[in-house]
Amino acid sequence: MKIEEGNLISELRKKNEKALDYVIDNYGWVIKSIVYKHLYNLKGVQDECINDILLGIWNNIDSFDENKSEFRNWVAGITKFKSIDYKRKYLKGLEYENIDDLDISVPDNTHQEIIKDELDDDILDMLNCLKEKDKDLFYKLYVEEKGIDDVSAETGLKRDAIYNRLSRGKKKIQKIFNFSESRGL
Repeated sequence: MKIEEGNLISELRKKNEKALDYVIDNYGWVIKSIVYKHLYNLKGVQDECINDILLGIWNNIDSFDENKSEFRNWVAGITKFKSIDYKRKYLKGLEYENIDDLDISVPDNTHQEIIKDELDDDILDMLNCLKEKDKDLFYKLYVEEKGIDDVSAETGLKRDAIYNRLSRGKKKIQKIFNFSESRGL
């Protein structure tokens, strides 16, 4: 069976490998553009990230709703957030790297700072659709990785109120960026 735009989604859902080839041939440029933009200075992980994105598309095609968005936008959303995840993973890896194992005479944090700044910009862009109080909650919980009890004590909000704000904020972000809640892509 020949794969084309009209039957792409149904063939992906049937796990037809030719449909994934079609995605690579016709949407690969979208994936590569976004990955290269976000991970331009991490060439060692670009291919791995692209492979994870394709695997995510393959495994989560059932969460795509053609009535809510175009396939290209869905792919772009997955790609952007997977790239951000890779950047975040890279930064966490730098925190735990043993300095004695490195063969450098002068530590250069420029690379790490550039990636961290880009990640912060990406996160702020994504959170701009939220009210200031909700943006602050997301930042404390997901970027600063504070516990819900700590955030509750800091803000004076009850746990239930925080969870409600997070739920509404996630829905708003999902609606804007057209990606599914299962970010395990």
